[in-house]
This record gives sequence, structure tokens and C-alpha cells, in this order.
Amino acid sequence: MSVDYSKEFDRFLEREKHLGLMIRSRVKKYGDKKVAVRHKPHGEWIAYTWATFGSMIESTARALLEAGAKENEMVGIFAANSAWWAVADYACFTIRACSVPVYATNSAKELEYIVDDARIRILFAGNQDQYEKAMVVKKTSKYLKKIVVFDPVAKIEKSGDVMYLEDFMAIGKKADRGAELEARVARLDPEDLSTLIYTSGTTGEPKGVMLTHKNWLAMLFATGYFIPIVETDVNLAFLPLSHVFERAWSYFILCNNGQVDYCHDTKAILEFLKESRPHYMCSVPRMWEKVYAMVQDGIANAPEKKQKIFRWALGVGGEYQARKRDKKFIGPWLGFKHKVAYGLVLKKVKGIFGGRNKVFNCGGSAFSGEIAEFFFNAGVLLLQGYGMTECFVISVANPEHNKFGTCGPVVPLMQVRISPEGEIQAKSPSMMKGYWNKPELTKEMFTGDGWIKTGDVGFIDAEGYVTITDRIKDLFKTSGGKYISPQQIETLLKEDIYFEQVAAIGDQRKFVSALIVPAFDPLTNWAKKKSISFSSREELLKNPEVMKLYREKIDHYTRDLGQVEKIKKFTLLAKEFTQEEGEITPTQKIRRKIINQRYRDVIDAMYAE
Repeated sequence: MSVDYSKEFDRFLEREKHLGLMIRSRVKKYGDKKVAVRHKPHGEWIAYTWATFGSMIESTARALLEAGAKENEMVGIFAANSAWWAVADYACFTIRACSVPVYATNSAKELEYIVDDARIRILFAGNQDQYEKAMVVKKTSKYLKKIVVFDPVAKIEKSGDVMYLEDFMAIGKKADRGAELEARVARLDPEDLSTLIYTSGTTGEPKGVMLTHKNWLAMLFATGYFIPIVETDVNLAFLPLSHVFERAWSYFILCNNGQVDYCHDTKAILEFLKESRPHYMCSVPRMWEKVYAMVQDGIANAPEKKQKIFRWALGVGGEYQARKRDKKFIGPWLGFKHKVAYGLVLKKVKGIFGGRNKVFNCGGSAFSGEIAEFFFNAGVLLLQGYGMTECFVISVANPEHNKFGTCGPVVPLMQVRISPEGEIQAKSPSMMKGYWNKPELTKEMFTGDGWIKTGDVGFIDAEGYVTITDRIKDLFKTSGGKYISPQQIETLLKEDIYFEQVAAIGDQRKFVSALIVPAFDPLTNWAKKKSISFSSREELLKNPEVMKLYREKIDHYTRDLGQVEKIKKFTLLAKEFTQEEGEITPTQKIRRKIINQRYRDVIDAMYAE
């Protein structure tokens, strides 16, 4: 029997209506009986019950009214993940204002662009670093007037226009704004503009994607249709809340009465995982590539007997998990073997992630099916998905429909088609209203009949699973006329522990080459074991033994590619690609045009006869 998702969504929309109202209803339901959110800004976890969380949101909302915040006014949030971030976000929603997140890693210049484009008057800043960048912008901005700093230990110059969040909330508590607040709440509507999310801009300047509350609620409905959250579930918000993926998922967890723990430092993720022990988490392929490479390297250096036990345990785990997924009879013998395998091996892999994991979603860039299968066999369920800020989520695997190497089946409410050129096009109630202040770019983003042009090349198989092969703008053509997918090449190499960053090169060139940033910790350890002496990274990378190591690894990982796709030459770089230099986006995507320009001499040298 087919399900009428549209009618189900209408009922869901009637029930939830608006994210501001959603939070208020949970505050009323749980009060002090349950923790809503936790964060760990300075070494110790701080838990906030729904009552406390709600009170902080209301005080902040009243303070915004006291500061003269109008309906539909753009309010900036320039900070890493925290409970404070969520407070500011929901406070904006409560007064019908619009929250505008800025990546915590952005420069003052990048912040200035968003402040000017969105005409941000009030900005929430996270820590010392973000406060200082905000002050640089405030000195010359004709828009930015007020800065509210989350971190109580940041050193700030307090004034009427610069203050801590706790002082801002104190103003809100004292302000006689209750009637005005309730009047705004009474006007909350699903069609309210909720946010501008600025795309990280691999090409051109960032664009402010306009999303309504109905857009978010469509995402929540579609994302969680096959994943039932229970009250005791904990989600670790690991990806930046400035990104649509983490933000939608964190809304979804709270909407379904779960708890959100915030991770403000992605470099300390393993520590956060052990302490939070999350049931759910959003992630990007790079995290899994690194953990996979670390485990594989450990196994490769283990005695043969341990390697055999590890392979046996993974085989048993794979059979057990597949039968469980397909609802097939497991049987006592397989159950017994799995118990042994779990005790010997699988428990250790699960332990890396806290041991309570139910589902970890993964998206944002190309991901290896081999890595997804490895973790599935170990009992860590990674569900790959696909979407874009302008139309999220398009497809995502679920516990019962999960095919490695694909982005899962199309979600409820979403329509997907493939254009004659092979581009994926999509349509859904989650689809953006358009780009802020950019009518021409908005027009370009939609087809004549109202579908979003994703810019991604891919296909849908006979079972309805979506596979992305590359970005149209990323595909390059060799001088011989062959189209190459750089992401495919880069993803293969990053399965290995010795590769940190890879940029495949070859547009209008005779062959494919690569710029490679090694992972220096494992490479340095390897060099020491080989008694290779060096005084700098540059000296290490020139060593013939190091060049030989990378040549062998490149040949191994790209062995199944066609001859014209294989990397003929490569250069090892001593310096990482960075956001500060404009070489990667805040979401770690490569800005190919900038890298091609910046490393032109190095690239030309690889093609010199």
C-alpha cells in the first residue's frame, strides 16, 4: 500500500507549525524533568534542562526586542557549536527574526561580506577569536552595531553595544517585553523566513540561501521518517551548526524529544565521543576515512594471528548485521560466533564511538563504499545521504535500505529526475525560496518548470538508490578529450592513513597529475622506523624512499581506474591547503580554481617535457 506522504506532512505541519513553537511545546512538556542540551565550553559538561533552556531562549528573545529587533531582521551568529548557539537561534525564531550563521573559522573579511550582504545589526559572537574578528568589522561597518559574546571568559571591552550573553539575558529578564513577545509568538507562521545560510562558495562569492520554517519542517519529516528517536537518545552535534546538515538533524533530535550534546572542537572528536557516548551523529567522510586508515594501519602492523582474528570477526559481523538488517533468522550458531567476535574485536571498534551508536549519518562529499561496509560489519551503522543547502535532504539510507557506495533512496516528499545531460534535479517542500539579494542567480538555479538544478552528476538505480559521480563544475577534460572525475580519484587515495589532502589536476592537460599533502604524523613515524633522517618537511618529501612509498600507494589505490584516469605524476606538498589562504571552504571542500592558480608553477613543472 502506497503512503501519501503529502497528507502525512500536512498533519505534521499542523502539529509542529514553526521551530519556535516546537521548542516552547517541549519546554512545557518536560520542564525540569529532562535534559535538553549539554555543552563543554571549558573542560566540564554543563547540562540544561528544558525549563532552563526555555528560560534562556525567552530572556534572549526579550533582550532582542529591547535592542529593537524587528520582524524579519537578520541577526548573525558567529560561533562554534554550543548550547548558547542554539539559544540565540531559537530566540530569533521566537520573535520572527531571521538567524544568519557564520562559520566559526571564517576570517574577518568573510564575516564582513555576510554582515554587509544581510545587513546584520546584532551579532552573537562565540569566543575570543570570533569577538576580535567581529570588533574589526564593527569599526568600519555601517550595519553592525551590537555584539553579544557567548563565552564568559573571553576578554572583551564591555559597553552598551558590546556585552556577554549572560548580561544580555539579564537585560531581557528585566525588560517589560512580555506582551510584545507573546504578540510576536501569536503571529508565528510556517512561511516565516527563518534563516539565511551562506554557501561556502567553492566557486564565486557565498550566496545566502533563504529557508522558511516550512522548509526546515519538511527536512525534519523526510530525514526522520524511517528513524524513530526515543526520549533517552543523545545526539552529538559534531558538524558546524552553520551547515544545513547538522542544523536540520539537531532540530530533528529536539523535535523528537531527544538530547543534543554540542561539540565545539572537531579536533577533539574522539574525546567528545567517549564522553557523550552518542546514539546519533552527523559526520563527513573525512572523519571516517581517518579512523578507517588508523584501524587498518594498526592491523597491518599487528602479528599475523591477530590479523586473522580481526578478519574473521569482521566476516562474522558482516553476516550478522546483514541478516539483522534484512530481518532474516540469525540462529544460535551465528549468534554465538558474533558474541565471540564482539568480545574479541568488534567491541573495540564500537568503543571508539562511545559504544551506544544507533545511526551515524554521513554526507557532504564523495564516500567510499568499502569504508561504509567495514564499519557496518563492525556494528557501526553509517547511513550515507545526499542533499544541498538549497534543497535538503534529497536521499539518505536508512537502517532497512542501505546499499554501500550509494546515497540511499530518495526521501519522502522529494521528487528527483535526471536531465538529458546527466544532472540530478530535485523538487520538494524543503526547497529554498531563493538566494538573498540575488534574483539572477536564483533564476539560474531553477529550471523553467521549477526544479532545483543540483549541479551534481549521478544516477538512480533500479531499486531507487541515488549515486553521485561528481560535481559538474569539478569534472575536467584532458587535452585528449576525456572527462575525468577528480573526486573519485581523491576519495580512493584518502582511504590510506598517509594521505591528508589530495587535489587531482588535469583540465586541458595531457594526463592526470595530483598535488598531495601527506599526513605528516604517520609519515614521520614511518621515516623514523626506516632510519631516514631529515631536518624539515621539505627535506623529508624529497627523499627517494618517501617518493617511492607514495608512488606505490597511488598505484595500489587507483589500480581499478581506467588508464587515462590514473595519476601519472604527483607532487608532495609540505604545507596543508587552508581556509585562511582560500584554498578550501569551511566545509573542507577544495577550491580548485584557486589551487590551480596558486600552484601553477608546481603544476606546470609536472607537465614539462
